[in-house]
Parts: sequence; structure tokens; C-alpha cells
Amino acid sequence: MSTASASAADKKGFGKSAMAVAQRIGRSLMLPVAVLPAAALMVRLGQDDMLGKASFPHFLNKIAQFLSAGGGAILDNMALLFAVGVAIGFAKKSDGSTALAAVAGYLVFQKVLGTFTDSSLPKKEAVVDHKVALVEQTVDAKVLGGIVMGLVVALLYQRFYRTKLPDWAGFFGGRRLVPILSSFAGLLIGIVFGYIWPVLGTGLHNFGEWLVGSGAVGAGIFGVANRGLIPIGMHHLLNSFPWFQAGSFDGPKGTVNGDIARFLAKDPSAGQFMTGFFPIMMFALPAACLAIVHCARPENRKVVGGMMGSLALTAFVTGVTEPIEFTFMFVAPVLYAIHAVLTGVSMALTWALGMKDGFGFSAGAVDFVLNWGIASKPWALILVGLGFAVIYYFVFRFAITKFNLMTPGREVDPEFAEAAAKVEAKADAKPAAAAASVKADAKPAAAKSAAAKPGAAKGGAKKTPAQGKRKPAAKAKR
Repeated sequence: MSTASASAADKKGFGKSAMAVAQRIGRSLMLPVAVLPAAALMVRLGQDDMLGKASFPHFLNKIAQFLSAGGGAILDNMALLFAVGVAIGFAKKSDGSTALAAVAGYLVFQKVLGTFTDSSLPKKEAVVDHKVALVEQTVDAKVLGGIVMGLVVALLYQRFYRTKLPDWAGFFGGRRLVPILSSFAGLLIGIVFGYIWPVLGTGLHNFGEWLVGSGAVGAGIFGVANRGLIPIGMHHLLNSFPWFQAGSFDGPKGTVNGDIARFLAKDPSAGQFMTGFFPIMMFALPAACLAIVHCARPENRKVVGGMMGSLALTAFVTGVTEPIEFTFMFVAPVLYAIHAVLTGVSMALTWALGMKDGFGFSAGAVDFVLNWGIASKPWALILVGLGFAVIYYFVFRFAITKFNLMTPGREVDPEFAEAAAKVEAKADAKPAAAAASVKADAKPAAAKSAAAKPGAAKGGAKKTPAQGKRKPAAKAKR
């Protein structure tokens, strides 16, 4: 092998390994994100226009306070949850000691980082020597710091969870060693972050402000990128910054960051990176499912209809669309590219028209109904969604038939043929089953009749002893 080809192979191998690591990071982010629906539900039910209404009985207002406090506890500690979730999700063969190490490492990291101040941030009021004074804000890496600590702890766990120490220190070996090392790692990373954060934090803050301030354009760019990164599993990396970090809002219970937390805190400028997903997930992709069913072969249409119908219902109710997207993502990449662009158009259009909505889990009917009271023009989202449904149906149907795209049910697939044959066999089996039932009812009657005449069943009545004896033949006369 030549040097050039070897170098190209090395670069290709490095690219694959880097992509695999990025995908693992993206998948590990799903674990802490899974707790958001609980937080969103509690915070939403605890707000003043829900159970916290002044006209409601006192005990309901008290329950609203409990719910609001519970949901706020999750949102206020998202960085810690990300540290634990990423550590468990990224480390191979992780267990409880991984979570303990993540908590220890992050707490040390957070406290060390809190000893630094950031002069680039506006000063805030604080009580100093029993007087209110303006002081510089302490450095806070928020969710990004939690993700970094989670990755570091995961790597430490994989490297040292089987390490054996000398006999005199044997108690601290193996899994007990990882939380100790994670604490020192949190100390070092906290110091490093403290010195570089004023530069890094300013850059991220400016990027977030640009993204938020770019309005419909920023929302559209985010929508295209979000769908475009799904095939390689890196969309969670993209989501983490605008949803959990970008922008800030001083709510009644303190400052919150990220589009999700700001929306739940009733920030009037929040929802930029969530609103446009509702028309796509609730209306457009189910319409695409209908187009795929109509384009399937006639003999496969029942099977494909059952499959795509369940996927469409899941997307509408919960906002989980990946199962639908994976049905055409690889067999029709051009169609998926169109879908990504149309998602960006929906994000930009809804924001430009002043529509604002948000979610705690995904853009499905559950979150849509739950957040109706704090959304802006939610009824208009339904109209936009119906419009996108029409566009998706005809675009998908035209592209599938024009370019003969092999979406589910169009190819000659033995599995589809077998499933279709089973469906037809079940339909044909109904008359046969009725006839068999009649025959089955007749058999017990015949059996009872035979049981009443046991001799007949054996071919005749049993002979008596007298009948069994033969008379001796008469002697011949001489």
C-alpha cells in the first residue's frame, strides 16, 4: 500500500471513529432530556392560569405551589442532570458508581467555577455587609459544563473501574476509585473553565444572542439543521444550546436560560426554536404517511396502511417522528432533503407571523393542548399545519411516483408479500371458520350417540355363555 493511500485510509478511519463518538454523545444526551416532560408538566400545571388561579380553592393553589416547585427543581438543576445522564449514557458498562462519580465531579466543578467572576456580564444586586450592592456575576457554565463533566467522568470510569490498588489502599480500588478521580477532575476542569470562560462564554453568549436576535432567519436555519443532522444522530448536540442555553429571562423565580425554560416561565420572546415543529410533526408528516400508503402497491396497501397509520398517530399525539423519517430517509434522500427544507420554512414562517408555542417533550398534541393557555396564536398553528399537510401530501406523492422511489410497499418485498397474504388469508378464512364451527358442533352429538351403544361400536352385541356353547353333533345311526 502506498503512503498516500495509507494516509487516506487513516483519515477515513479517523473520520468514522470521530463520527461514532459524536453519535454516542448525541445518544447519551437523550437520557437527561427524557426527564423534561415531567418538569414541563409540573411547571405548567402549577402556573397562575392553571391550578394556581386565585379563584380556585386554597388546596388547589397549594398543590399548584408544590407542582411548580417540583418542576422548577428539575429545570434549575439541568446541568447536574446532564452530567449524570451523559456519564451513564456515554460510559460502557456503567452502573450506580458512574452516577455517584458524576455528581461528585460536577459539584466540585461548580463550586470551583463559582470562585471566578465574569466582568463581561452585567452586574447584579446582592447583599454585602447588610447592604444591597452591585457585584459581578460568578461564572456559570450551565448545561455545557454538565455535558463536559459527564463526558470526563464517563472516560474516567471506562479507564479505571477495574483498577486494583496495593493492599493497604485496596478498599479504594475499582469502582470506588472513580468518584475520587472525578472530584479531582472537577477541580482541574473548574480552574481551566474559570480562566477560559470569559472568552468562551462571551463567544457562546454572542452566538446565542445572534441566533435569538436573527428572528425568523435563525429559526429557519435551526429547523433545517435539526432535521439534517438526524441521519447521523447529532441533532441532540445542536438542540442542547438553543433549547437549554441560549437567551435569558428574569422570571418570578429567578433567571432561566434556554428556549424551553424561558417559554415555561412565560418569556414573551421564547418559542423561537420550537413553534415551527408543531405543523410538521402534527400535520405534515402524517400527511406524508398517507401519501406513502397511496403510492404503495395495491396488494401491499393494507399492510403499509396499518404500519404508517400507527406511525402517523404516534407523530400526531407525541411528536415522535423519527420512525416516519427513517422509512424514507435512506431510500429517498432527496425527499428527506425536501423535508428538512420545509421544516426550516415552517420554523421561519410561524415565527415571522408572530406564532409562539413550546413543548417539554416534543411538538405533539399532548404538549400543544397542555400549553394552549400560554401560547400565542395556537389556532393559527392548526391552519398552518393543515396547509403544510396538503403540501407534504402532494410533494411526497409526486416525488414518489415521478422518480419511482422505493418507499414502503412499493418494492417487491417478500416480507410485505407474506404479510399481505396473511391478511387475505384471514379474510378468506372467516367463511371456512364458520363452516368448521358447524361441523365441530355436530361431532359431540355423534359421539354421544356412539357412547349410548357401546356394542354397536365394537361391531355387534357380546354373546352370552349359553350362546357361545355349541350343541354336540348327533351321532350317526348305524
